[in-house]
Amino acid sequence: MPTQVSAKHHPHDDAPDTAEAFRKLATLPAGPQRDTLRDEIVEAWLPMADRLAGRFRSRGESFDDLRQVAALGLVKAVDRYDPARGNAFESYAVPTITGEIKRHFRDHMWTLHVPRRVQDLRNRVRFASQDLAQTASGQRPTVAQIAEHANMSEEDVLVGLEALESFTALSLDAELHGSEDGYSLGDALGSPDPALDTVVDREAVRHRLAALPERERAILYMRFFGDMTQSRIAERLGISQMHVSRLISRCCTKVRDQVLQDAA
Repeated sequence: MPTQVSAKHHPHDDAPDTAEAFRKLATLPAGPQRDTLRDEIVEAWLPMADRLAGRFRSRGESFDDLRQVAALGLVKAVDRYDPARGNAFESYAVPTITGEIKRHFRDHMWTLHVPRRVQDLRNRVRFASQDLAQTASGQRPTVAQIAEHANMSEEDVLVGLEALESFTALSLDAELHGSEDGYSLGDALGSPDPALDTVVDREAVRHRLAALPERERAILYMRFFGDMTQSRIAERLGISQMHVSRLISRCCTKVRDQVLQDAA
């Protein structure tokens, strides 16, 4: 007989009253009768599982896939629920279904492209860590323990552990840990060296500068590489500042014209 939905109030409007069905399910041995009752309970709770899946439909995953994941979480909740504990099924089913959906996002929806092998290593490390945590009195398992439990190399365990911490991309505007002045991750990144923009220009004029008379080369070197003023150059060479200015202008014009001709 199909499970009947009563008018009994529940925290969720679409939560059916299956308390009696669960009590009967707990007494039935494995077999067709138990499987039929189990399927009826799952079917009765599917509308709520669909609604829970709908909460995540705007996060980049298809709604049909989310419904399947939610249904899988519902089946797990039905199989693991113990009515003898006295808690309503929905109080156990909701976090179980929601957890299954979130686990799906962690395992399949990455904000960055990650090789499939790394995703597999991550999942194996996570499952092994969960198994070991149940028998390790709350202590975090070591790399060697995870490797032995999951039949992996320690190098692969380290890759999996790193992937566990790298599921999402960190915003460049995120404030650095320990920063008290709003210093962000973007502030810590390097930037292109402005000198790179002059590499091509320097290479273009290098041979033409080498062909200049020695005094003109010295003047240009002192002015543009030694950052000396025209007055200091004039004082060092024993000539007037005006003459230095004319020499610099003439040399720059000559070199520029020659470089443009080479490019043409």
